[in-house]
Amino acid sequence: MAIPAISDALRAEYQRLFDTCQIRPERHAEADLVATRLLAGKARYDAVSAVTGVPAVAVGLLHQMECGGSFKGHLHNGDPLTARTVRVPAGRPKAGQPPFAWEDSAADALTFDGFAAWRDWSPATLLYCMERYNGWGYRAHHPEVLSPYLWSGSNHYRCGKYVQDGLWSATAVSKQIGAGILLRRLAETADLA
Repeated sequence: MAIPAISDALRAEYQRLFDTCQIRPERHAEADLVATRLLAGKARYDAVSAVTGVPAVAVGLLHQMECGGSFKGHLHNGDPLTARTVRVPAGRPKAGQPPFAWEDSAADALTFDGFAAWRDWSPATLLYCMERYNGWGYRAHHPEVLSPYLWSGSNHYRCGKYVQDGLWSATAVSKQIGAGILLRRLAETADLA
């Protein structure tokens, strides 16, 4: 499945949000801890990057967001590698037998979702791809809330989230550090490219 082209207006929006993103002071330590964990996984992200062409930073960010940084879950959705995925997308990877190697499953996820065919990996388009990976529910149904998948822990997000697929809460607060925050922190401190 190919990733649709990003419009100039959307690219400008993501770039503006990235440029103005500030990590909330109470989330700095957590963002630093997660960024350190991402850097520690760089060799594994590089291995997936070599197979798919997806930059290690994108692989690492998706790994954090979908699996909480654990190498025991499918990059598709965090389901255990001991079986094919059960949640959306179910039945992945199609090839091979469980238990799956994390790198093989990650390559499948990136190919299945169109990341492997994408070539523009600027911060704005990386954020676009990350939001697309998580889903457009915020933009489509709750445009007053910027996706916590990207912005939780920053000045761009306070509350409101899907507490499970299709179930919205206006008062729930995402506990996860957003991918945009992590990308911002990595840009400030280290190069995961």
